[in-house]
Amino acid sequence: MTEKNISELTKELEQFQAEKEKIRMIVGQVGGRVTAKNERILNAIFILLLIALFLLDIARHIFHIEIPVPPIFSVEIGLLLVSIKIIWMIHKQTKVEHFQFWILNSIEFRLEQLSHDIKDIKKQLPAEK
Repeated sequence: MTEKNISELTKELEQFQAEKEKIRMIVGQVGGRVTAKNERILNAIFILLLIALFLLDIARHIFHIEIPVPPIFSVEIGLLLVSIKIIWMIHKQTKVEHFQFWILNSIEFRLEQLSHDIKDIKKQLPAEK
């Protein structure tokens, strides 16, 4: 291999590593271990709040315990919590879909670039007769 080929390969390797680091940073922004842990905690909070509202309403109706929250208001709070959770899930899914689109777009761009490079190489090769 010539020194020119080695320098080109080294340059490509450095570019590849830079792209790899960029992708790692983006994946970290979309969601990583910290995000998953936070999501589990938030899910547990939502579930506990809904269970608490449910148990309070059961206690009110079965045991006739007086609770300062009106019955309809606890249903509305539960509905609000579920709505917030659904909106949050839609937001997270949108982020994932955007990331997938970005990855597919990058792959398509690289394939187009490789296709053009192959066409250029074919033009440079002597025609076989």
